[in-house]
Amino acid sequence: MFSERTSVGLDVHARSVVAAALDTVTGEVVEARLSPDYREVLGWLAGLPGDVAVAYEAGPTGFGLYRAITQAQVRCVVAAPSKLQRPPGDRVKTDRRDALHLARLLRMDQIVAVTVPSVEQEAARDLVRAREDCRGDLMRARHRLSKLLLRHGLVYSGGAAWTGVHDRWLQQQRFDNAQTKATFDAYYDDLLSTTALRARLDTQIEALAADSEFTGVVRRLGCLRGVATLTAFGLAVEIGDWTRFTGNTIGAFVGLTPEVVKSNETSQAF
Repeated sequence: MFSERTSVGLDVHARSVVAAALDTVTGEVVEARLSPDYREVLGWLAGLPGDVAVAYEAGPTGFGLYRAITQAQVRCVVAAPSKLQRPPGDRVKTDRRDALHLARLLRMDQIVAVTVPSVEQEAARDLVRAREDCRGDLMRARHRLSKLLLRHGLVYSGGAAWTGVHDRWLQQQRFDNAQTKATFDAYYDDLLSTTALRARLDTQIEALAADSEFTGVVRRLGCLRGVATLTAFGLAVEIGDWTRFTGNTIGAFVGLTPEVVKSNETSQAF
């Protein structure tokens, strides 16, 4: 329930913060364009009348501003962008209008807030996502190398690919053309460095999974068939607070619930 005198909406960008404050007693609207420096934002909030509540949309700027505002004993809500209500026919979107719209929604308690992770949870989540990015990079590195060899009629047939035996076969390849050799060396070096990076990230994740606030959840998830440490740890850090989900909603969150599109008597799941 909104109980503060002033509701504030912030449209946060990398290089600027557009702010709109709505005084619920006088109806006055105060607007400002601020730098993303937290001290400037907090100083502006301190000059507003009465108790203040703040809202801004979740986005690439993260949760640092939320933590700074909360530490200053000001209530802050990080809004889920996909859940923000807009009037029908509202086709004008500017930073100023977005900030004022957030302030009004906050005043009416019409904002669906996201769950803000702790600093430790966010760091663990970043580690898992870095490992996932590395996995994608490794797949692309393997693809580039194998397709280069295929164009030159070199196809490995000694068993499973990307094993120790396969690696020794790669090291035996020779090319007469200097440019082709340079290309192969570049692709092979990229493969080795990405593989080594993935191994380092795996080591860090396994160590964190064995001794952290996520250890209990990781061990319980590991009891499920097909769920190893990496999968369990990824679920633990991405979901965070498991109590905010039910058996039905968690399936939709992780992408296991199909979407149903139905028209008349026909339906199709995606």
